[in-house]
Amino acid sequence: QVQLVESGGGLAQAGGSLRLSCAASGRTFSSYAMGWFRQAPGQEREFVAAISRNGDWTYYADSVKGRLTISRDNAKNMIYLQMNGLKPEDTAVYYCNAATGPTERLKIHPGDYWGQGTQVTVSS
Repeated sequence: QVQLVESGGGLAQAGGSLRLSCAASGRTFSSYAMGWFRQAPGQEREFVAAISRNGDWTYYADSVKGRLTISRDNAKNMIYLQMNGLKPEDTAVYYCNAATGPTERLKIHPGDYWGQGTQVTVSS
């Protein structure tokens, strides 16, 4: 199993930047494909980005391509989401997710392990 703890959320102005972090416990972190999801008030949780076990492959939702960047550091058991060019519609709780299956499958089916979430609020 893996335990996930997000941090780095907060309040930003439109056009600004934030960097989210997710710390993972366990010695097998590099065996998980990792992803970020988000849930806005009154909406379903949606896929944001995913990264393969060795970091070579990344996938993004169309709504965030070119603005958000996912990365990971297996030596530190960390993943990150660099958020640039923030928009008010990026306002949501952001969740870190770990999956044992193929990375690309995260686009349609989250893994079994979730963090508690971190709030991102973007003002116009």
